[in-house]
Amino acid sequence: MTAPSESASAATPAVRCRSLGVSFGAVQALRDVSLDLSPGRIHALVGQNGAGKTTLAKVLGGLQAPQTGEVRIAGRKIPLGDVRAAQTAGLAMVHQHFSLPPSFTVAEALELTAARKGGRSLYRRSELHQRWQDDVAEMGGPTVLATRIRDLPVETRQSLEIVRALAGDARILLLDEPTALLTPAAIDQLFERLMSLRDDGVTILIVLHKLREVAAVAESVSVLRDGELVLGPSEMSEVSEAQLSDAIVGPASSADRAIGKGPSAEAAQDTLLELVGVSCRESAFELGLNEINLRVESREIVGIAGVEGNGQRSLVSAIAGLAPIADGSMRLGGVDATRAGPARRRLRGLRLVPFDRNSEGISRSAPLWLNQSALRLIGRHRRRFPLISLRQYKRQAAEAMDLWRVRYDAVGQPAESLSGGNVQRLILSRELAPGLEVLVAAQPTRGLDFSATNFVRRSLRELRDGGAGVLLVSSDLDELFELSDRLLVMYGGRIVARFQAPYDRQAVGDAMTGALR
Repeated sequence: MTAPSESASAATPAVRCRSLGVSFGAVQALRDVSLDLSPGRIHALVGQNGAGKTTLAKVLGGLQAPQTGEVRIAGRKIPLGDVRAAQTAGLAMVHQHFSLPPSFTVAEALELTAARKGGRSLYRRSELHQRWQDDVAEMGGPTVLATRIRDLPVETRQSLEIVRALAGDARILLLDEPTALLTPAAIDQLFERLMSLRDDGVTILIVLHKLREVAAVAESVSVLRDGELVLGPSEMSEVSEAQLSDAIVGPASSADRAIGKGPSAEAAQDTLLELVGVSCRESAFELGLNEINLRVESREIVGIAGVEGNGQRSLVSAIAGLAPIADGSMRLGGVDATRAGPARRRLRGLRLVPFDRNSEGISRSAPLWLNQSALRLIGRHRRRFPLISLRQYKRQAAEAMDLWRVRYDAVGQPAESLSGGNVQRLILSRELAPGLEVLVAAQPTRGLDFSATNFVRRSLRELRDGGAGVLLVSSDLDELFELSDRLLVMYGGRIVARFQAPYDRQAVGDAMTGALR
């Protein structure tokens, strides 16, 4: 990583904001935030979920007009809340939520939404494909540009969002949690490209959650906490990981306690989930399953490792009842559930934290209380004469969300108004509820901040210690090694290796890449 020149450091800030203040009802999202970003450098912005990171990025990008303050780009004052003015000044943004239209092909969607200059209004399809082939290939995306966005896996869609933003002549690039849905290899590739852009003079502000990612790519770092800038742009060489962690988390809170069933007097293990010879058909962008045999017992966490795209999604879908099991059988608590639907499996104690929280875990337009109460409503619906008290459900939802420290204004606000991390907290508050026997957790800490990640991991341990079984699917090997009592590796739709702690990172890595076949 090359150091910036003294002249670059002394130049007019690429971005300067002064006294920014943003409120959403009673929630103060930003409080008197002032920030200077030097040109030609990579700046990291970190903080807990709800700290104001996304709000600040939206203000700088012209998507959110603050109640107070001003923004200058390359010394020029920009009208507040004016996206076009920010783009004209050379600022592009990669959003936390996808913006590419689902019904368009890859090439069509990129051409429609990218900020290229000098484009034409009409193109032959072959010209569009040729126009975008290099950009997509450079990001490691799909080579079939005729594929529709809605048919792509979430990781590829995220990569294409980055392609879209980088396609223009932007001199300032804002990325809001771009690594949340990427594999480690894709993250490394992204960081290499960002450093190359930096070397070409592009100023980059990247919102991140993981300290090791901050250390890997950033030259300076700023910390937001509860809407306030508690650490201004500081050189990475002058701030320790402990100092960053203290600035991010702030004083310890009793609300950080984990949630679980509590210790169980029973030490014996029972098989709670068992798959025997399970196979299912592949989809357009996900491998199927081939004779999967696994079990999850009470009081254990079973980890699933593997390079993403090797059947993990099919495994989760088959267990949850979202994809049919073609061959083999599945048992929950000793009872056959092979043909049971998702609702019946939930009533038997199966809970799910899905891969994509926004499209699979919540209804974005529904109110918070309804999203949080979904499991209780399923149970009530199966009664012959269901009696529903909306006041009771709203109160219970508020209590659960407060326990999980979801930052919200009112239980009636739509779920889409929450930040990504708070959406994950909402899902966890719903799924880790009484009645849980087996939890299938797919990337449960992806996109969460530091304290929330630790909170979730402690909660998974307490679930295990209280007698539950956990199937943990994660692309984070450190997380799997830390939490798993046993570790299985998937490759090509099969389980190709099984490990017991302590784990050999090299052996696990070899299994993940197929070297142990």
